[in-house]
Amino acid sequence: MTTYEILLMLDPEQAETRQDDIVARARDLVEKNGGAWHSHDAWGRRRLAYPIAHKEEGVYHLVVFDAEADTLDEISRVLKIEDAVLRHLATRHIAGSRTSAPRDDAAAPVAAPAEATASEETAPEPTAPETGVSEDDEPEYAGAEEEEQPAEEEE
Repeated sequence: MTTYEILLMLDPEQAETRQDDIVARARDLVEKNGGAWHSHDAWGRRRLAYPIAHKEEGVYHLVVFDAEADTLDEISRVLKIEDAVLRHLATRHIAGSRTSAPRDDAAAPVAAPAEATASEETAPEPTAPETGVSEDDEPEYAGAEEEEQPAEEEE
């Protein structure tokens, strides 16, 4: 048995009970074929990067289970013909990977503490590395470009 995870993107216009039925059907297929259901995490409604089937949003669900490859094929077949499933992606689950929904506040920058420590106050500012070229030196090719350009003739 292999541990798989499927990320479902469901139609947001479907009733919540219909969405639960889709997840329940996947669970039934897993358990009927001798697999083990580990978890179901409803990530909720999220805005899509681009419209899919004229929908601007999708409802995400992540399910994790143990099953044989034939069972995974059957689940994928059922999800493909289900109208309420906009997209689904089945992958092999990596042990210890995060299955909770990515949160919007996780991307927000963390504010720096108001008080600086003594080591931060005395630390010198970083400087740019030496390049060996002074600002006054002109590149060798600068004058060559000007000489090669023909002068425009005035009429």
